[in-house]
Amino acid sequence: MDLEQFECRAEELRVLGMKISIGGDTVYEHYWDEDCRRNIYSASKSFTSCAVGFAVQEGLISLDEKLVDVFREELPKKLDENLELATVRDLLTMQLGQETGFLMGCQRPYMKENDWVRACLRQPFSDKPGSRFVYSNAGPYLAGILVQQRAGCNLLSYLEPRLFAPLGIRKTVWEVDPLGYTFGAGGLFLTISELHKLGMLYLQDGEWNRKQLLSKEWIRESSSRQAENDRDSYGYGYLFWRGPENSFRADGKYGQYSIVFRERNAVVSLFAESRNTNQLMDAIMNEVYPKL
Repeated sequence: MDLEQFECRAEELRVLGMKISIGGDTVYEHYWDEDCRRNIYSASKSFTSCAVGFAVQEGLISLDEKLVDVFREELPKKLDENLELATVRDLLTMQLGQETGFLMGCQRPYMKENDWVRACLRQPFSDKPGSRFVYSNAGPYLAGILVQQRAGCNLLSYLEPRLFAPLGIRKTVWEVDPLGYTFGAGGLFLTISELHKLGMLYLQDGEWNRKQLLSKEWIRESSSRQAENDRDSYGYGYLFWRGPENSFRADGKYGQYSIVFRERNAVVSLFAESRNTNQLMDAIMNEVYPKL
């Protein structure tokens, strides 16, 4: 695949590497820096979405469960009426009902509280859940906590036999909270090829090596528009961003992407250190997408 125009801009865009598959074939793979495991930041959220999908599939979780039932022991003494309405589904769509983002990267190192579940549930619920998109780490973190509570193990251990081992992803590390729970909103370390495998699994509707790992229904539901977002007109799924040309993606800070273009039967994954991800995404759509 000739991507000369994109390659000429790679250093300017601070791209570290990119891998492209069409169907089951790798048609492009190039690295401008070492091919190593890196923090995929919020692309970790899509792995938490996947974990929730497995838990739903196994009957451990329902998206309609109320948070006041799920986290009974961590609730504040005085319940906000909006908190009483919040469900597991609201954790996945960034529509929890809280006014501002919480547990963000600049906040976590300075948190005085050790119990982040209690801290999340004590934030003001200013809006009715499901009514407004506010990008936050609170929802995906709580969703990951729920999986861990119901499964009786951390997210890495839960996903190991269900996702990582079948996809050939060897043991790695994932950020934890002060109590030792996996931080499902960020901090997972993978290579580009390992992140790319998640995109390929979703392109293949949950099938891997002729085995159905995750249900097609969950794949389609979680990657479709479940909410509007506050950045563009494409919408948001269950911890997946929607994008141009009916695409969806795992999306991490500074340009850690696995983008699924279902209509082209293609996945584009890359790592970057971009401080202008809008410009980076424009380059992908203008200089890479037309070649798929």
